[in-house]
Amino acid sequence: MTLKDHSSAEGTLERLQVAQTEIREEYLAPHSDPWIIGYSGGKDSTLLVQLVFEMLLDLAPGDRTRPVHILCNDTLVESPILMAYIDKMLARLQNAAESLHLPIVVVKTTPDPDQTFWVNLIGRGYPAPTRMFRWCTDRMKIAPTSNYIRNKVSENGEVVLLLGVRRAESANRAVTMNRHRNVAGSRLNPHDDMKGCMVFRPLIDMTTDDVWLLLLQRTPPWGGSHRELVTLYRNAQGGECPLVIDKSQAPSCGTSSSRFGCWICTVVEKDRSMEGFIDAGYENMEPLMEFRDWLAKFRNERSKRMIERRDGRIALMGDGVTTVAGPFTIEARQEILTGLLRVQAEVGIPLISADEIARIKAFWADDAIEEAKRHLHQRELLREKEQT
Repeated sequence: MTLKDHSSAEGTLERLQVAQTEIREEYLAPHSDPWIIGYSGGKDSTLLVQLVFEMLLDLAPGDRTRPVHILCNDTLVESPILMAYIDKMLARLQNAAESLHLPIVVVKTTPDPDQTFWVNLIGRGYPAPTRMFRWCTDRMKIAPTSNYIRNKVSENGEVVLLLGVRRAESANRAVTMNRHRNVAGSRLNPHDDMKGCMVFRPLIDMTTDDVWLLLLQRTPPWGGSHRELVTLYRNAQGGECPLVIDKSQAPSCGTSSSRFGCWICTVVEKDRSMEGFIDAGYENMEPLMEFRDWLAKFRNERSKRMIERRDGRIALMGDGVTTVAGPFTIEARQEILTGLLRVQAEVGIPLISADEIARIKAFWADDAIEEAKRHLHQRELLREKEQT
């Protein structure tokens, strides 16, 4: 080991000890507010979960009084490769918590059934998301996790939300975190949007090298190793889309950096993570990438879009003449659903549920009725005009 390597290892150990001390002290603080750990399946949240597991195991059973919720969100359009890994991990965490008698509950949230990606896009006709119209993050990520946290606040009065975010992760995130000022004498700061939710960031000063070094050198309490996680990152050529709990974090969802998040994400121009998985041997993912690319182009075809918005209004561009494209036409939505079902059959992986299809068809029926009413109203106005 070189002098530089030794110095780096010492720095990692020091930052680890600081994080461990803070986690232990906060857990033993004289209040019973439950902890909620935001878990995305990525390296940072995995390390955070491991440190909390280790802290609990180091405590006497009688001191493990504060409940800990490991909260993960499934948008229902996550990368199938990532979601298979996360589901396996969630089962391991819950089984380990039960066998080790730890006060841990594992929770996976999903969007409201009427707000899933496919119900909005194929049912309501929302255009595939863009940087300017990123309607998906709030409905599929922020709302489900925020609702869960607010319910716990309602039950307990206050909760502590643990996040694995780090200043070193990105310049933008560092700026966001530096805006927050902890409550005097506390490591916690109030959440911007959720009253009764205090935020705790134990890994804030760790580096990316720290995280990987600790994961590679420490055996997880739930058994096995982190080898599969390392392989995921290597194959995806990037990192995860983190758990998002407020709009200030929304840009991290669908950034230009290579991330494994929603397989259908059309916010990015190119899905480099899916390309990485395919290059690594997951050729069965190719139809998904092709469908995503097709949808991104399909979105921009004006013939596939209505003139009116869903509320019947017509929006104009800055020139006051050109109309802003509205939702997908019903025919376009039918075309998208047909293509999606074809891809689902080809890859043999569930991509849309029967419940979503039923809700989609209910929206189509409602929209067909509204369209018929508009046409009838237009004919009546035309008839009145002819009579005068």
